[in-house]
Amino acid sequence: MSPSALERLTLYFGVVRSRQGLLARAALDTPAPGDDTLAEDIARTLSAELRPDGTVGGGAVPTIWRVHELVDLGRDRTDPALSATLTWLLATQGKAGAYGEGCDKTRHAQRLCQHFVRGFFSPAPPEVRVAPITLPNGKAFRVEAAARFAISCLGLRAACRAGLGREPGATQHLESIRALAEQWTTWSGHFAPDSIVAGLHALAQGGPGSEASVARVVDLIGANQTPDGLWANADPFPTLDALQATGLESARAITARVLPALGQRQRADGSFGAMAQQERALIALRALLWASPDL
Repeated sequence: MSPSALERLTLYFGVVRSRQGLLARAALDTPAPGDDTLAEDIARTLSAELRPDGTVGGGAVPTIWRVHELVDLGRDRTDPALSATLTWLLATQGKAGAYGEGCDKTRHAQRLCQHFVRGFFSPAPPEVRVAPITLPNGKAFRVEAAARFAISCLGLRAACRAGLGREPGATQHLESIRALAEQWTTWSGHFAPDSIVAGLHALAQGGPGSEASVARVVDLIGANQTPDGLWANADPFPTLDALQATGLESARAITARVLPALGQRQRADGSFGAMAQQERALIALRALLWASPDL
């Protein structure tokens, strides 16, 4: 009998000395000897890579992702490295280049301008092109506005995970996404499906006040699932990650319908391709553990 998708992933992550390997083994409850020491070593290495300004090479995405990585490894806001990255992130909020900046008649009518969209983080000044950009989960955004929106949502998730979700700026950002989510009624509107997924993932971290918006977007994702369990024009891995973040039973049911197609995409070594290989494998592992009826 050939190994199952979960068995392949268990073997794949069994000896991987990385953050993803640590998280996978913890999820499987199969820690390897020395994993505690490895977590400290990785966290120290990641912290040492920061510039004095708290960034990773001056880039928005790697710096925001560093917050996620350090939180995953057990660091909190008392940690100097994490504090430095958060200070940098918060300083970009509402700065020139943030999603929603500027206004014209059309954008105002669509409620997509600075009069309605506030609190977003700026990944770069407006004259510096951000797109195309690939996020750590392997999803590429090629449209400038969508890239800035998705990066800011990644930043909002980082701030919430680090315990800053009730800060005024984060609250304003969440309120803006909730307002935008009122427009997410179709899979082919102004917001592309992958942008909707990015917004959902941020809302899922937002805590009280976002429940109705989260449930409505999850229903939209479920309504647009194709017969094979996937989605037209949406990357399944970020979608699975966002669905699990909601914790909703409706999202679990949607995830369960994806699992057969996920297994068909899996390589013999347990991975799902070369792009963001370990990150996507970790997303798949978590989806299997969360929604597989056999586990």
